[in-house]
Amino acid sequence: MAKKLDPMDLKQIITLHLDGLSNRNIASVLGIGRNTVNSYLQLFKASKLSLRELLEQDEASLKELFPSKTTINNDRFDTLIKYFEKVNLARKHPGFTFLYHYQEYKSSVDNPYSYTQFMEHYNKKYSTEKGSMKLEHKAGNEMMIDFAGKHLHITDKETGELIPVEVFVAILPCSQYTYVEACKSQKREDLIGCTANALSYFGGVPKAIVSDNLKAAVSRSSKYEPLINKSLKDFAQHYGCVVNPTRSYSPQDKALVENAVDLVYQRIYYPLRDMVFFSFAELNKEIRGLLATYNNLLFQRKEGSRLELFQSIERRYLKPLPATPYELKDYRRAKVQKMGYVYFSPDKNYYSVPYRFIGKQTQIHYTRSWVEVYYNHERIAMHKRIGTKGLYTTIKDHLSSTHQAYKDWSPQYFKSLAKKHGESVMMFVDALIQQSEYPEIAYKRAMGIIQLHRKYGTERLNNACQRALYGQALKYHNVKNILKNNLDKEQLCLDDIQGFNSHIPKHANLHGAGKYQ
Repeated sequence: MAKKLDPMDLKQIITLHLDGLSNRNIASVLGIGRNTVNSYLQLFKASKLSLRELLEQDEASLKELFPSKTTINNDRFDTLIKYFEKVNLARKHPGFTFLYHYQEYKSSVDNPYSYTQFMEHYNKKYSTEKGSMKLEHKAGNEMMIDFAGKHLHITDKETGELIPVEVFVAILPCSQYTYVEACKSQKREDLIGCTANALSYFGGVPKAIVSDNLKAAVSRSSKYEPLINKSLKDFAQHYGCVVNPTRSYSPQDKALVENAVDLVYQRIYYPLRDMVFFSFAELNKEIRGLLATYNNLLFQRKEGSRLELFQSIERRYLKPLPATPYELKDYRRAKVQKMGYVYFSPDKNYYSVPYRFIGKQTQIHYTRSWVEVYYNHERIAMHKRIGTKGLYTTIKDHLSSTHQAYKDWSPQYFKSLAKKHGESVMMFVDALIQQSEYPEIAYKRAMGIIQLHRKYGTERLNNACQRALYGQALKYHNVKNILKNNLDKEQLCLDDIQGFNSHIPKHANLHGAGKYQ
């Protein structure tokens, strides 16, 4: 049977296959069926694109090429599982055989499984023995990560309060080369930050990162099919590896890292017991010194230390680190507003998207530096992140032709428009914009004045603006009233100029209307 795989899972299969792992090993690392791996690799090879070209495809393209599907007949399988409950009740009766019950099952359903599948599904669901085995760890194959159960502490300088801090532990199982770091919490950003620091410390990347079923690593826990956090998958894709959470309630899957945590208690926690630290920098500096000593200790039953085994055996099997460090991604959903922007709630500002997506629901992927907008797994916009609240960040090509013209509005733009209708129109528009506290409001008034030429002509508009300038009547309605009352046709004289001036003499006690609100 095959299970549903998303595009990120497909990329993990391709990555491991390119690393030289067999289909069986890929299935083991990812915790999926070997037949599922076989099926998808056959589909990959039948594709017109090479594996490396497929790896470079975005999620939308992969989803279109290889749509998620399943071959499980849920009703058929559910009938079989229900029948197994009846089988279990009869197992203690003398003369019990599975073959007898299979014949009974076969005669009672329309589409029965074969006897081999019947027994395989039963043994998977009701395994009778639980044993343990010594796992052979291949060089460069895995890095195990976990948080220690016990805390270290940082002291608050002002209050003297002891603040508990988490301790992250990573180990390469083959050489047992270990990395330790103190951090604020077990949250996603701290887990990913510590994991990136561990890879940097090791100087390379293994094929898989084996994590515990931490909330920061796994969105939904499951003994057989945990759902990995999307950010951690994205992190693994950046580093060219995969993430493989351990099974719930299966400590044997992570015995080595659990043992490493116990040794960290002895070699690092204990020497730090009487020391006082006021910052993470101080604490981690001391941890690094003790860690170097720990990795240089000789094994009791091996020739060499963890560092020597790492340098001689494991280091050459690690893949190189990527050229750029990983930036943690977060995700938000946002609807494209009518004006062609999405609202970015973390910073309370707006980013443009192509106007054809107005009204669509999108997903925003963002880091400390960039904001990307996706629609149906396709990136439709990318902006440099701006932290200023209330700011509209715009790419001109995203706007419709009407909105693009609006974005061109500026004092120079309106002066050039006004000049076509005369020097007085240009001087009036310039004075109007200069006196306005908010240019955007003045732009609308300036556009209204310029468009008066459509009804009254260029010459009359220029004369009206000249009269309004003399009277210092710098408003749209003043110019409109001059034209409406044909005052622009009268010869400008001293009386006209005085007619626009106030009859109230200027003195020190004169106040504006704002004083009487």
